[in-house]
Amino acid sequence: MPSAPIAARRTALLCCRPCITSIEEAGSGRFPDQTKVSGMHDGALTVSIAGRVVENNHQHKLTKRPMQYAPAITFRFAEPHDANAIRTIEFEAGQRFVSVGMAGIADAPPMEPELVGRKITAREIIVAVDTDGKCAGFVMFEQQPARLYVQELDVLTSHAGRRIGAALIEQVAHLARARRLTQLILSTFREVPWNAPYYRRIGFRDIEEAELDATLLARRDAHIARGLDESKRVFMRRDLA
Repeated sequence: MPSAPIAARRTALLCCRPCITSIEEAGSGRFPDQTKVSGMHDGALTVSIAGRVVENNHQHKLTKRPMQYAPAITFRFAEPHDANAIRTIEFEAGQRFVSVGMAGIADAPPMEPELVGRKITAREIIVAVDTDGKCAGFVMFEQQPARLYVQELDVLTSHAGRRIGAALIEQVAHLARARRLTQLILSTFREVPWNAPYYRRIGFRDIEEAELDATLLARRDAHIARGLDESKRVFMRRDLA
């Protein structure tokens, strides 16, 4: 693992199951301020696991087809009172990297509250909530031209094995389709079992270097400038029908 573990963590954590995560971008260990306030919506977003994420509630109908994930989980956009839970989930997620020799990720602090607050305000975090009202996981993302970029995905170890991570990705996919976007994109480690191998199982494919557009090349260069070994990482995409 390179030096500057805090910066590395912001970019390195991209995983999903059972507890783990994904996070991209970090100036001085933090996200650059790329929040897209245009992504905000006045209506609440809340939906059961049998449905889908809905913006402004009245705009998009819920699907009636049951999704075979965790039956007691609901999804909604994160709210300000969720910020501490989101940071706690992220920190726990990082601990798993000790098992693959990436202690720098585990040792790094979670996102700053200000960053979490900006992402919540921009409606760029969706949380999974259990029947006790506890946040069990979250996904954080940003909009890019024609796609949503998945920045972080974390699920608590106490809720592992219930496909909550996969369900959170589906919520982002539904949101992207509602916005007429055609792809989900992420960057992650090639060999860490809960990183690239996991994402391939839920419909992502590796993006070859020749396929990287200017935005992704710039992001890769930023990773390298922070000391990340991009030879161990891969950009991935999932095309949305």
